[in-house]
Amino acid sequence: MASSVTRLDTSARGSARASAAVRHDWTREEALALYDLPFMDLLFRAQSVHRATFDPNKVQMSRLLSIKTGGCAEDCGYCSQSAHHNTGLKASKLMEVERVIAEAKKAKAAGATRYCMGAAWRSPKARDMDVVVAMVEGVKALGMETCMTLGMLSDGDIAKLRDAGLDYYNHNVDTSEAYYDKIITTRTYAERLDTLARVREAGMKVCSGGIVGMGEEREDRVDMLVTLANLEEHPESVPINMLIAIPGTPLENAERIDAIDFVRTIAVARIMMPKSFVRLSAGRTEMSDETQALCFFAGANSIFVGDTLLTADNPGEDKDGQLFAKLGLSALELGSEASSDQEPVNSAGRQDAHQS
Repeated sequence: MASSVTRLDTSARGSARASAAVRHDWTREEALALYDLPFMDLLFRAQSVHRATFDPNKVQMSRLLSIKTGGCAEDCGYCSQSAHHNTGLKASKLMEVERVIAEAKKAKAAGATRYCMGAAWRSPKARDMDVVVAMVEGVKALGMETCMTLGMLSDGDIAKLRDAGLDYYNHNVDTSEAYYDKIITTRTYAERLDTLARVREAGMKVCSGGIVGMGEEREDRVDMLVTLANLEEHPESVPINMLIAIPGTPLENAERIDAIDFVRTIAVARIMMPKSFVRLSAGRTEMSDETQALCFFAGANSIFVGDTLLTADNPGEDKDGQLFAKLGLSALELGSEASSDQEPVNSAGRQDAHQS
């Protein structure tokens, strides 16, 4: 009997490893076939892939701060910070370095290991880069990972961020290339991909994902994931946002995406990018505990903590703490990310017994 169990365990482990193989040649047809799987089959496959690389009961905690709010020249249809939309949001100046560091210290004390800083710019001005660099250096000195989202970057901007030790650069593709111009007209899809390529070439890690629930079809969600999964290197972080329909934006009356379709998107992202952190990002205030639990089961293993996300509401630390307690989840410690040769995790959440 024991030998039969061992054979089954070995077979399951081998299957999990095979399904978690990193690919860069996904077709739309393959991705759609995943998306359309019976829900239970899709979740089982996604969870199996997830366990082949990550501890399923650990979630990376990140904090996001708006270091420069409003007045953006871009016309992104979902964004409260666009100067093109009448959302009532007042533009602010770039924050002082000392204030950013103080906020980062609070985030670290609350359990965050990555600090993400976002500025509402089409691209940063040269006069602002020294301040941005000082922010990166100051947060890194706290022992936290750093991430910035500043829009498009010049080669000089990229070099300064790299030399400051920036860990991640966030630049979302937002949606599929086909649906993109229905959401944004002031920046092309190709420009987004070019920014990602140049950031990667400079040696920084990439954070790139998108927003669902903007009126797109399932094909658009799948095409967005195919674009990301077929990059030469997968983004190390893939944020999946549920649209927050903000009054005054062109998408204020967008119909909310069905929760099951949202979970399907998370699951497909996990399967197609098995070693990436898949972040359950904006929109969590509109999700039930049950929906979030399904997202974690589908392979989401990163969230933003705190009361706000740039200008939108986010579940507070107390609410997240209660949810984590109910689900038996805990925060991932900095430096404990899974490696490509990690053994699958068994149903009790422990490494398989033969692992030394």
